[in-house]
Amino acid sequence: MNLILNIIWLLFGGIWLALGYVLAGIVCCLLIVTIPFGIASFRIAAYAFWPFGRTVVDRGGSPGLLSTVGNVIWLVVAGVWIAVGHILTAIPMFISIIGIPLGIANLKMVPISLMPLGKVIVPTGRPGVTPYGAAAPYGQAGSYSAAPGYGQYRS
Repeated sequence: MNLILNIIWLLFGGIWLALGYVLAGIVCCLLIVTIPFGIASFRIAAYAFWPFGRTVVDRGGSPGLLSTVGNVIWLVVAGVWIAVGHILTAIPMFISIIGIPLGIANLKMVPISLMPLGKVIVPTGRPGVTPYGAAAPYGQAGSYSAAPGYGQYRS
């Protein structure tokens, strides 16, 4: 089912959304100071290209000072506008009955588009995966390595 939803997503806007994030990532990487934003933008682009079957989780632990400052800068400069774009594109998807899962996927991208630093995109359906916004923080589930930059699971 995820494959079918991802193909429909790709045809009805996912590719343009992902290309927008890639373009933003390229621009951010050209400027030395904004390279962390570029890397986060590339991560979001991969998620925006193929969102079904994956979810966003906290990296675990308390966010560092640079991550928090970076998220505040991102929120002011780009995050709010990207989130508004996701919400505005989700509305017509919700109006059509077949587009409801696509609208939900679009709204799932709002938290990561607002504050991308300190988040990881992981596959769903794996034991111990607690989606972003759930009751227990993911780092406390015990099945995920909270080391920054690594997306590996512990056995």
